[in-house]
Amino acid sequence: MLFDTHTHLDSRKFANDREEVIARAREAGVSRFVNVGFDRDTIPTTLELAERNEDIYAAVGWHPVDAIDLRPEEDLPWIESHLRHPKVVAVGEIGLDYHWDKSPKETQHAVFREMIRLAKRADKPIVIHNRNAHEDIVRILREERAFEVGGVMHCFSGGWEYAKACLDMNFYLSFGGPVTFHNAGELREVLAKVPEDRLLIETDAPYLAPHPHRGKRNESALVRLVAEKAAEIRGMTLEEFADLTTRNGLACFRLDGRTQP
Repeated sequence: MLFDTHTHLDSRKFANDREEVIARAREAGVSRFVNVGFDRDTIPTTLELAERNEDIYAAVGWHPVDAIDLRPEEDLPWIESHLRHPKVVAVGEIGLDYHWDKSPKETQHAVFREMIRLAKRADKPIVIHNRNAHEDIVRILREERAFEVGGVMHCFSGGWEYAKACLDMNFYLSFGGPVTFHNAGELREVLAKVPEDRLLIETDAPYLAPHPHRGKRNESALVRLVAEKAAEIRGMTLEEFADLTTRNGLACFRLDGRTQP
């Protein structure tokens, strides 16, 4: 059975066929999902989806692109209150995004730190969004002692040095559709070297569809294509790889009875 550890099934892009998308994922062998809410609109829809589906869990946080929209006195207590929800397993996605220039870096840094502190108070793992910000991500995680809760480097991108820094801070590395792209040689090299107990897979649906669906709407059923490619890279059968990454997902999000990541 497969675990899609990062998806956005509440997205408007699934408005017309959401139930069919979820059903296709289950038919493809996906037994668990973590759906991610990242702003005022998607946190409520994420929670609603998790409440309606036993196999869907929730992560809630504030996306770095929209850091400038955060109203600290209102939004931080609101997010923190949801961390007590029984289906919320992580704080995320949070982090830094230097590709888009909507939110100044200083604002992103401040919101990122606040989100880490919320996670530490709630004792929840964190889900990291990183785009073109490797050095600052590592620095802030270290300064905020994020290794105390650990978490996931969502849709991992970067070389082995960055991977090692993340692994040393108690993080799992999660790989999605890009690992199947023809030009992803370095990413596949990293995937081949990750310790087996720190490896996760995801879709980030409706984004980042794997080959041969690149550029089209992604959906959770396609995590199977990610798993097939990753299993090939690791020299494992699909069944072995699915079992491994599902066990890792359960451990990461503390769904296996553990109290620490």
